Amino acid sequence: MSKTEWKQRTDEFAMYLRIEKAVSAHTIAAYMEDVKKLQSYLCDRYPDMPPQEVTPAILSDFFAETGIAGMKASTQARTLSGVRAFYRFLLMNSLIDVNPAGKVEHPKTGSRLPDVLSVEEIDALLAAVDLSKPEGQRNRTMIELMYSCGLRVSELVSLRLSDLYPTEGFIRVKGKGSKERLVPVGRSALHEINLYAADRSQLDIPPKYADYLFLNHRGKPLTRVMMFLIIQNLAQKVGIKKHISPHTFRHSFATHLVEGGADLRAVQEMLGHESIITTEIYTHLDSSFLRQTLIEHHPRSKASRKNHE
Repeated sequence: MSKTEWKQRTDEFAMYLRIEKAVSAHTIAAYMEDVKKLQSYLCDRYPDMPPQEVTPAILSDFFAETGIAGMKASTQARTLSGVRAFYRFLLMNSLIDVNPAGKVEHPKTGSRLPDVLSVEEIDALLAAVDLSKPEGQRNRTMIELMYSCGLRVSELVSLRLSDLYPTEGFIRVKGKGSKERLVPVGRSALHEINLYAADRSQLDIPPKYADYLFLNHRGKPLTRVMMFLIIQNLAQKVGIKKHISPHTFRHSFATHLVEGGADLRAVQEMLGHESIITTEIYTHLDSSFLRQTLIEHHPRSKASRKNHE
């Protein structure tokens, strides 16, 4: 029934494009190929699903997997346009109530991902912090938290004491759109926070800023610009030539987790991404790493290795 439904809707879509929209045969073929890619994906995972039951989450997974498989962002963007056009057609004909493709984030094209710091480079930056200065331990703690928790700089400077749950090993982060998420925090970061707490207690803090975690020498919250300057000065001191910013630590956090075998959806949750597509592009997985992951973890590959041993 599902295949019949798909054929009927795609045939109607092609006729609509040809007769009502009067688009070229080449454009029609491209749109049909885009929809065919989605149908092929669903056939393997949801064999009985008609086009009307596809959800934004399923479409997000589809584009995430095509990205992992090596489809370029530009090709993904074109495919998304075709899928959106197909679902706009279904919506126009009252076959669905909402276009599920309308909520899928558009793959970014042509944007250069930020540089990634190695673990050794991050260690060098932390070691370069001058702890003899009043702000030294604060700066070290902020860098450790950005890398350990994958925080945006805006999330870092807005952290409150009331957002810390050290016993449970979590911090509460207020992300984009005031959305909150709980992020695990490791022992190293908690240790740095405890060391910083002694320095922080020496500040004269105005009551309205009493709950902010990171403060300047006047007891006021730090700005994002100040965090940029701190990192740039440290990078220059260590001799790192890469173009780095607070965002580099977030990107390094995600990259190191995924390269270490972390589940992509777990990384998505920790970063606070609505769509897993964003997480996949963010971590810029390379094909050699993915192939090695397949060889090591897929049951068929494991069985094949065992048979040849």
